[in-house]
Amino acid sequence: MASNDSKPYLTPSEVAELLMVSPITVRAWAQKGLLPSETTPGGHRRFLRESVEQFSKQYKAVPQRNDLRVLVVDDDRQVAGFLVEWLTGLDEPFIVDTAADGFEAGSKVHSFEPDIILLDLMMPKLDGFEVCRRIKADPETSNIRVMAMTGHMSPENEQRILEVGAEVCISKPLDTKFLLGLLKADLS
Repeated sequence: MASNDSKPYLTPSEVAELLMVSPITVRAWAQKGLLPSETTPGGHRRFLRESVEQFSKQYKAVPQRNDLRVLVVDDDRQVAGFLVEWLTGLDEPFIVDTAADGFEAGSKVHSFEPDIILLDLMMPKLDGFEVCRRIKADPETSNIRVMAMTGHMSPENEQRILEVGAEVCISKPLDTKFLLGLLKADLS
């Protein structure tokens, strides 16, 4: 990390790590004009180190986050309830919220600002495939990790959800040890 201390420009992830917030929060600050940024020819945001340091001093109330925000999206209340109880009962810094359908998930992506979404594939109205596609298509939310869950595992469903941006598709009932390993990747 010492070599990064001399870099004049920082990526959103580097700024997030420095300020202990989510990369989504950094992008939101930039979009609102609170944190000055520049855009590379490839369309990526970069932040001048001096601007980040000035922003940090100016806004003392910058939230200090070392937790992991997990949004559980499942229309099955028992599954959602189990995941909330399990995640909040662990000795890990998880903050958990739920959404009962795809439309509520779309709203909570912006209000809750999750780092990870545990997303059920089969939901009425707006299914998990479309929710994931929309999240990954939006530059402000595309970096959210999406982990799909389904009680209807098939090669077709797995391929479809991976093609729209999920990093994994997990079969229900969930292997909690495997899932915890995936979640902890963000804590290290």
